[in-house]
Amino acid sequence: MHIEELPLDRRLISIIKDNGVDILFPTQKAAFETQVLSGKNLVLGVPTSAGKTLVSEVCMLKAISEGRGKALYLAPLRSLAREKYEEFKKYAPLGIVVSLSIGDYDSSNGNFNESDIIVLTTERADSLIRHKPDWLKDVCIIVVDEIHLVNDSHRGPTLEMVIAKIRHLLPSAQIIALSATISNADELAQWLDADLVKSNWRPVPLLEGVLLDDTIRFSDGSSKTILRRSASPVSDLVVDTIAEGGQALVFVSSRRSTMSVARTLSRVTRLALDAQTLQKLATIANRIARTPSVPEASKKLAELFKSGVAFHHAGLTNRERTLVEESFKENLLKVIVATPTLAAGVNLPARRTIIRDYRRYESSRGNYPIPVLEYKQMAGRAGRPKYDKTGESILIAKSVEESELLFDNYVLADSEAIESRLADPEAIRFHLLSSIATGITPTRADITQLISRTFFGLQFSLGRIAQQIDSALEFLHDGNLISSDGHETFSPTSFGSRVSRLYISPSTAILFRDSLRDNVTSSLLGLLHLICHSPDQPTTYVQRKELEDYDYFVQNHLDDLLFDPPDSWNEPFAYESFLGEIKTALVLLDWISERSEREITERFGIGMGDVHRFTQSAEWLAYSASEIARVCGVNRYFDSLKELQLRLKYGVRPELIELVSLKGIGRVRGRMLYQHGFKTTSDLYSGKFEEIARVPTIGSTIATAIKEQLGVPVAISSVSPDDTLMGDELPLQTSLDDFEFEE
Repeated sequence: MHIEELPLDRRLISIIKDNGVDILFPTQKAAFETQVLSGKNLVLGVPTSAGKTLVSEVCMLKAISEGRGKALYLAPLRSLAREKYEEFKKYAPLGIVVSLSIGDYDSSNGNFNESDIIVLTTERADSLIRHKPDWLKDVCIIVVDEIHLVNDSHRGPTLEMVIAKIRHLLPSAQIIALSATISNADELAQWLDADLVKSNWRPVPLLEGVLLDDTIRFSDGSSKTILRRSASPVSDLVVDTIAEGGQALVFVSSRRSTMSVARTLSRVTRLALDAQTLQKLATIANRIARTPSVPEASKKLAELFKSGVAFHHAGLTNRERTLVEESFKENLLKVIVATPTLAAGVNLPARRTIIRDYRRYESSRGNYPIPVLEYKQMAGRAGRPKYDKTGESILIAKSVEESELLFDNYVLADSEAIESRLADPEAIRFHLLSSIATGITPTRADITQLISRTFFGLQFSLGRIAQQIDSALEFLHDGNLISSDGHETFSPTSFGSRVSRLYISPSTAILFRDSLRDNVTSSLLGLLHLICHSPDQPTTYVQRKELEDYDYFVQNHLDDLLFDPPDSWNEPFAYESFLGEIKTALVLLDWISERSEREITERFGIGMGDVHRFTQSAEWLAYSASEIARVCGVNRYFDSLKELQLRLKYGVRPELIELVSLKGIGRVRGRMLYQHGFKTTSDLYSGKFEEIARVPTIGSTIATAIKEQLGVPVAISSVSPDDTLMGDELPLQTSLDDFEFEE
């Protein structure tokens, strides 16, 4: 089928053709042969790169061009949302306005009244629904990307409830659900009252295989011999891939392995690079390790970049991950060694994917094999459209028995059926509070009807659903988050309404309220640990070699904490989790005490991406705690929590908060200004331009920006070429004693 055969505006067809699409894929043809262009719901369950996004784009743009309303595009990850936002901007010549919103859960801001396509993460969509924005009624089509993630224990419940709420609020809106190939896609279609298009067709055929010794046995019965040059089968597979002009993704189970394997591969990847590529990679490497104080992991990443290989995991910063991904897309990097999180992220195909580890270790579960669906996600990254005739996904076996096991359990196996995760008590409490607070479900009958619209409602019995609802309502009522008139009609309390808009779990809210109300004073460490003790705060873990040190620390700081630790003998897992909270609290303490990135990452053995994740979440929770203190009348904590929120946001001591509120002034520049006598914005307002510009890390450009923000015009003659170092990451001139606590 040619794109011209679709009943679309000629200008839209022209733009699609300009982007390289003329003849539709079989999967796209099958989708358009349903009633999807007439507004019927559709579940499209096909592999990566099989054309799902184009189907959704065409449907969104047709609806918009016909004046039916706005389109929502829901993505599970921020990185994927950003990618789709950039991709959809190609339709700007048609007058299509595309907007992106992925954060700030306590507001309904964003000029979406003028937007045609609104790209949101699932959590952001949920938070917006809680604020009942006026523009929501104008939405006529919703695209749900990666809908199979209803199976994910973390994201699944929110994804289900967002869809259920949208179907409740917008019963005539069309839903297009995009999914990987799963065994029970028909259940998804039944849930959404949708047509189903399911196919294993790919634009680049995928060969799945297992390497044993020097031979790859593929799923189609063919085989291939790999020249064994080393003791590492991964290295030999990478050499073979590069020799064929391809790139490779190598999946391993841990962050530590990503670095060690990448280091091993750097010896062979560098040999495949020409002088021009080496120069480009060296330039990017300098951007990664641009200052002396960057973390050691960033320096290692930069060094590996110079050899055409990189590692990729959640410990990297967003900027570092973006540099890795873009460099791979531009064929500068030949190999990325990644944890499985990459497989569920942005579109990053390779000639060959190598799954070195099919087992994963967790302290609570031990060593266990990964799900088939996760393997298929990794395998599906093999094959670059327009570049490769086939893609290859390779598992590595050490024995004949293991080879047979891998073939039967992964290569030839179907993905597991996906299941609803909404039965989790925390999840259902969280979402029922929201539906009551927004007036979606004022009665018990309304609640039952809403839950029946979820995937959970399809898969579980009425008795199980009623039991879960009763338990959640009892918890919310006992926690004074909702009230009832005794006739199964519910309304939120003022406390419950604020908690819902703050987008935190009811358990976190109750923890904050009761802890702040019942404790007259608390140390800074105590407040930080309160945040880390909440269900909403991600935390790190304590390694075996650290247990004794953190145990000693806890015993010596019991008076600083609001909670007694669990018994280490009777509850060993709970105690280790508690120590992980303490460790995370100390990470936060170092951050707001202005320790450098390098010091923090090396002291705690974490990545800077982890630090950012911990601090961003903690900032939100500190703000939430301050709001709970205000609503509940615990005024003695309000000011300290608001200050803590700002310190977590900027990573500074209290005296720098005013300075770092200026754009372009981070924690290091703020400290430099402070040390040179510019301690307030008034000092900067009255200070001489030349003196401000001479402060290390400032320079004339930043000095000009400072003066302009303060309303002071700067004569052009005063501005000279910058003599400052790049960035805001120089080492501080001050240091702190280990774990200094500020009361």
